[in-house]
Amino acid sequence: MPKSIAIDGPAGAGKSTIAKKVSAELGFIYLDTGAMYRAVALKAIESGVDTKAREDLIKIIDNINIAITHDDNIQKIFLDGRDVSEDIRTGEVSAGAANVAAIKEVRLKMVELQRKIASDKDVVMDGRDIGSYVLPQANLKIFLTADIEERAKRRYEELVLKGQQVNLDDVREDIRNRDNNDMSRAFAPLKKVPDALEIDSTSMTIDEVAERILYFYKNYASN
Repeated sequence: MPKSIAIDGPAGAGKSTIAKKVSAELGFIYLDTGAMYRAVALKAIESGVDTKAREDLIKIIDNINIAITHDDNIQKIFLDGRDVSEDIRTGEVSAGAANVAAIKEVRLKMVELQRKIASDKDVVMDGRDIGSYVLPQANLKIFLTADIEERAKRRYEELVLKGQQVNLDDVREDIRNRDNNDMSRAFAPLKKVPDALEIDSTSMTIDEVAERILYFYKNYASN
């Protein structure tokens, strides 16, 4: 039976970084579910479709082809045969991803693919609704958070390192809006489930968070 670790939490909490580190340590596949919603948003933007337009988005996902590959635990995401791993990391796509993720039909399509991957591979999966909806039977559920100032600072530094021209205030507002969208959507909202271990990473290093997750997995959830 494949093993799974679900890591949920708000934007900028460090989910992807931590999930990559934990999956590498355990030899699991890492699956960044947010990248899938970003790919849908990119498709909409490139097609001239409003990322809040439900009917138009339903038409898009009927014909969309999203594929995920892993090479040395590095995830690449392909949209209609094209590697968009970097293209989906812009601020515009980030905002659009929160919009498309609020649409039930889009989530159902993405969840189907996520569950299929987890059905035959050991995975560390991060997102907003992994422990609550995508993988409710995950061996270990983590709710990773941090205060908004720290999350904004981390995201800002990440974007600057990638050469993007961004403003810290704009990044903070984008995160605040994503939090509101994620927690208030009607279908599969962001929430901490009762059996999840909550970790506040505000004052913790990446290694400290990863070590805590690995400790709990190896001692309480690996059987």
